[in-house]
Amino acid sequence: MKKLLICFGIVLSSLIINAQETYKFADVIDLNATPVISQGNTGTCWSFSTSSFIESEIMRLTGKTIDISEMYNVRNTYPTKANIYVSRQGKAQFSEGGLAHDVFNSIREHGLVPIEAFNGLQGNNEQHNHAEMVSVLTAMLDTYIKNPGRSLDPKWRDAFTAVLDVYLGENITEFNYEGKKYTPLQFAEMVKINPNDYINITSFTQAPYYTNFILNIPDNFSNGSFYNVPINDLVEIIDHALANGYTAEIDCDVSEKTFSAKDGIAVIPANKLNNLKALHSIYPEMDVTQEYRQQEFENFKTTDDHLMHITGSVKDQNGNKYYKVKNSWGTDEKRTKFDGYVYFSEAYVRLKTISITLHKDGIPKNISSKIGI
Repeated sequence: MKKLLICFGIVLSSLIINAQETYKFADVIDLNATPVISQGNTGTCWSFSTSSFIESEIMRLTGKTIDISEMYNVRNTYPTKANIYVSRQGKAQFSEGGLAHDVFNSIREHGLVPIEAFNGLQGNNEQHNHAEMVSVLTAMLDTYIKNPGRSLDPKWRDAFTAVLDVYLGENITEFNYEGKKYTPLQFAEMVKINPNDYINITSFTQAPYYTNFILNIPDNFSNGSFYNVPINDLVEIIDHALANGYTAEIDCDVSEKTFSAKDGIAVIPANKLNNLKALHSIYPEMDVTQEYRQQEFENFKTTDDHLMHITGSVKDQNGNKYYKVKNSWGTDEKRTKFDGYVYFSEAYVRLKTISITLHKDGIPKNISSKIGI
């Protein structure tokens, strides 16, 4: 009996030690991506993440490495936001936020430009800061909605555009790149980015699976539509895409204490008492079901906080899989551990992903046939 107890103690101690191992990661898939940069003091992660995704797509499609202007698409999205906000008399979202499809909507109408053609920085500014600009724009729109002159002059759009010109720079219609002149639409064609090739995928139960629906979240001001699949399919799509050379943009919740850009980790421990410890050491994770995922979304514990870019996967020393997710908060060592990347466990992806955006060819055939693409 004494020997049995000793044996049991040894096994238990081994399990405890194993559960508290410090993370050691090894790359599994590492797809081409441009360097991590900072979105500064702005709420434009939707453009930074999607632009990063597009840069990886340009590498995949053409072999070219091009730094795309994030602010060109921001500049061309604000008038759309303003029109929606005013036409709905302020009963809509007007903020810095947006989603991946807003970038593709901008590309469809306004094309793409490289950073050297439009960087969105005025004067001696080296970092983006939109706090003042957004306050001014919001005050303007709220005044127009109140309509103090009792007859809203269509020229309000010109005034709105003039403010964008002051803070972000005047829009451009053509530019030179590598010795050749392009319009933004011609440039988008040259780098082979066709907005119609990219789709949004989500996983919730308020709509039938394998159908297309408008996902009602605050930043979906433009009423973009999403294909709905079970969460197992969503994870399968990400895995299949990465294995076949396709990266993906991700809209997710980063408000959890178990998400830490500083530690470079995002996990969902099975025992909440391990939440903070799991940022540094390996602990068992929750088995996330579709029902629990839906519950956390409907009680607002899962919200669309931040958009990022999935560029690969890693594994820890126990063989557990994590997704390599490129952030847009810079590479300051005080704020990030893995050069601006955060490693998402599969449990975190299952629970905290709002949606993904990727090239339609990155989806497994068995799933693409079900959603009709």
